[in-house]
Amino acid sequence: MNKMTRGLLLMVAALGAGFLSISTAQSRNGLVGTWKLWSASYVMDNGQINQEPYGPHPTGFITYTADDRMMVMIAFDGRKPLSVNDPITAPVEERAQAFATFAAYAGRYTFTGDRVIHHVEVASIQNWVNTDQVRLVTLKGNRLSLRTLASPIGGVSHNAELVFERIIK
Repeated sequence: MNKMTRGLLLMVAALGAGFLSISTAQSRNGLVGTWKLWSASYVMDNGQINQEPYGPHPTGFITYTADDRMMVMIAFDGRKPLSVNDPITAPVEERAQAFATFAAYAGRYTFTGDRVIHHVEVASIQNWVNTDQVRLVTLKGNRLSLRTLASPIGGVSHNAELVFERIIK
């Protein structure tokens, strides 16, 4: 291979890498911001669809920062306050219900193509810490759709889809 051919190949490779990083940066930049939960659904392997897995009006937020940090919180609809303001002395049944109807985690994230991977560092469910939570991403206008890979809930495999609406860019 002569110097001219080698130089041309290096230039093409550099341009290709530049276009790839520009495309990735634009997609990643589209993810950055704070999003409010708009809808949630589960699709079971048997074809059944649960349109309200967290109740009819759950509340939730997800935030992606430009420095590759993320955090998410989801609260089921109809959560009841504890009978006392002290979460340590509240009745165990109330604390269990509060725990079962709220999920949160935070950590770093990486975005590649149509997937975002949440690298969990802290979570309301300790089992999630030091795991990677993979989500399939669809961005359309002010809507962000995150779909899970198949996983078991209550012994039945399902895919969850959470749709968020942008509130802060």
